[in-house]
Amino acid sequence: MGKIKKSVVFKEYDPGQLLLLPPSLEELIPQAHLVRVVNQVVERMDISELVNLYEGGGTSAYHPRMLLKVLLYAYCMKIYTGRKIARALAQDIHFFWLSGMSRPDFRTINRFRSGKAKES
Repeated sequence: MGKIKKSVVFKEYDPGQLLLLPPSLEELIPQAHLVRVVNQVVERMDISELVNLYEGGGTSAYHPRMLLKVLLYAYCMKIYTGRKIARALAQDIHFFWLSGMSRPDFRTINRFRSGKAKES
């Protein structure tokens, strides 16, 4: 006797569906995740020497605390090049959260680590 094939039911999904209330990034990052540890460590650091390297005038700069968090987390994730870090800032939810949705480009990242971060 032949086997009767049951119909398969798949869960629906629509990548383009709009959400009435989009989820908060805060809710999407687990409390014990490494990105939160990096955030807390850098928040507790005295970075006044680093901040004092900035001169006034010109356009606004990305906050050095945010850039430092991004660099440290990237290194923890074995991401080392400025372009790959910039790509992570555009694609990885953990980097979104850590940077507050800021997206410095690879030149900014490289200037920070070869200039300001090295001088402090």
